[in-house]
Amino acid sequence: MPSDRRGDAQDPGPIRSEPGSLLEHVVVAVFGFDDEDRICYWGPGAQNLFGHEAGSVLARPASLLFPEPAPGDDGPGAAAHLAERARTLGYWRVRLPALHRDGSVFDCGFRVFPLTGATGASVVLGLASRGDELDRVKTNLSFLDALFETCPIGLVMLDEDLRYVHLNQALADMDGVPLDAHLGRPMADIMLTSDGGEYQRMLRTVAQEGRTVIGALVGLRTPGRPDRDQVRSVSFFPLSGAGDTRRGLGGLLLDVTDREQAILEATAARQRLALLDRAAAGIGTTLDLSTTARELVAAVIEEFCDACVVELVEWMDETEDFDPGLPLMTRRIASGTILPEPAVELVSGLEEVTYPPGSSIHQMLGSGRPLCFTVDEEFATRTVVHQQRARLLLDSGLACIVIAPLIARGTVQGLAMFGRSAARPAFAEEDLGLAGELASRAALCLDNARLYGRVRDIALTLQRALLPSAPAAGPYVDISHRYLPGSRGTEVGGDWYDAIALPGDRVALVVGDVMGHGVPAAAAMGRLRITAKTLARHNPEPVALLEELDLCAQEAGIEWATCLYLLYDPHTGRARIANAGHPPPLVRHRDGSVHTVGDVPGVPLGVGGVPYRSVEVELPEGAVVALYTDGLVEVRGQDIETGMDALREQLRAPLGSLEEAADRILANLLRDTATDDTVLVLARVGAVPGRAPAGPAA
Repeated sequence: MPSDRRGDAQDPGPIRSEPGSLLEHVVVAVFGFDDEDRICYWGPGAQNLFGHEAGSVLARPASLLFPEPAPGDDGPGAAAHLAERARTLGYWRVRLPALHRDGSVFDCGFRVFPLTGATGASVVLGLASRGDELDRVKTNLSFLDALFETCPIGLVMLDEDLRYVHLNQALADMDGVPLDAHLGRPMADIMLTSDGGEYQRMLRTVAQEGRTVIGALVGLRTPGRPDRDQVRSVSFFPLSGAGDTRRGLGGLLLDVTDREQAILEATAARQRLALLDRAAAGIGTTLDLSTTARELVAAVIEEFCDACVVELVEWMDETEDFDPGLPLMTRRIASGTILPEPAVELVSGLEEVTYPPGSSIHQMLGSGRPLCFTVDEEFATRTVVHQQRARLLLDSGLACIVIAPLIARGTVQGLAMFGRSAARPAFAEEDLGLAGELASRAALCLDNARLYGRVRDIALTLQRALLPSAPAAGPYVDISHRYLPGSRGTEVGGDWYDAIALPGDRVALVVGDVMGHGVPAAAAMGRLRITAKTLARHNPEPVALLEELDLCAQEAGIEWATCLYLLYDPHTGRARIANAGHPPPLVRHRDGSVHTVGDVPGVPLGVGGVPYRSVEVELPEGAVVALYTDGLVEVRGQDIETGMDALREQLRAPLGSLEEAADRILANLLRDTATDDTVLVLARVGAVPGRAPAGPAA
């Protein structure tokens, strides 16, 4: 089967391995012998290897490819021997001297085997390459195999997405993760850094821009060794992706932890600072004691410790001196753990805790600073009162505990405990400092929350004392009233209301709102309410009453307050209304229709200089009057008319009892995020027996 390629200008040249591989420069010659050991096929690689063009060798004896036998050698020639071995064994490989066209002899590796064509004729096909090139490839491959098997430096190949493609056992041991568990996973899953993604950006620069990185130092941890900080010297280079080989990058990684302890310390310091920064942002977002304590627990669980509790000391008096000879009682307000039972029961199973004299808590409070304790029999016996709880502690998996005082304004507010299992490294001195910083931050926030709670309790007590508990409305008016403080985080408001029984069965309904919040607003509200009640009993006329209230507000320095005054007479079924800048009342008739009444403009109290006026309306028997403050209908970013329409819609629905109606209206209109106080007064008016029916309300 002669070759139809005879080395002309279109000859593609010798057969080579794919570019970029170890075999790239190894010439592979392909040739064939017929039954008479004559050359019947001559490939381009053969021409390159032996130097003969196809036309000069085809049909000639194959012996011309080999040097003459040595004198006295009567055996078959090399070509005949190759053909005979191929036909006998089916496949044979051997190293033999070969003869180049220029007369030089070179070492050559042969692979020969028989082929039978469709006509039944057989040939011996041979493959040949220079021995020195084969030796070089074998040496390189052996070197690479030995390198990956025995090199103490971590070797890795990553694809373009920085996923593991190949690595050696040294790197797997360094990571503490089985070699097979690496393959296909992103490197970021194994090498856990705290550098804000800088390491990953460096690798992508190598993969995408072809830059080489040599000897970069990286601080990290791995899932296989979560308790050990490491520093590695890493070098990475791009892989060309020649042919159909995978693109990506190769790398060498060397553990230099001992040499680079300073980097480890800097990494740990950055982690501690990052934790403190997150804690500073996440602790104290509200002025609620329990929420603040839970925020501390959430900030430290998993990253700093495996379990945490926060407890407040139940002092009889804040000025009380700590007596180490007395039991210490605390109230646990927050807890958390990532450990399984019985650790969960240990941290969450108690609310009231008693520590006996001489406990570790007493020792910590005596020192005034965080202390670390090993969890053992002695610690459990000395710290935990009940034997069952002591056993829970010993079985919890906690190996060491840091106890830190919560001190603010020179007073111990409580304590925080941070616990670690044996799977983590024990607390170091730096960790004690971090625990102290966290406790100090939490103590300040808890103290603010505690002080706020006291001030708010005082303000709410004052406000409730100033508001009527059961307004007297007389026999012809039924009243349901609601006051809800807003969810504003710091203060109470100045909303107020009243119902005043007057001579002649008349009833005055009053609702108002003092601008501002806190104790000053509550005090101003109380002054206006008491003044309005006193004035109503002496001169109940609406205009006169508002004028007097306005003067009172000016004298008291109340700059802005709204007020609506409604005087109802059950003998006539009529009501007179005067308004000082307050939302107008709504009236629901028995047929379900709802109307706005008494919508007369008027300036707020305290402004002065503008006269008030009143309007008279008819209130038919059974009508329900709704008085309210703007907290019920006003929402930030929404027109007040939208809120008024919503209130009208609620009033149109069947009311049932006034109490049920008041609860339903507040539940449907008020949002959980409402920040303003809200007053709602519903008054169902009656009539004196024998009174003529009133006409429709104006």
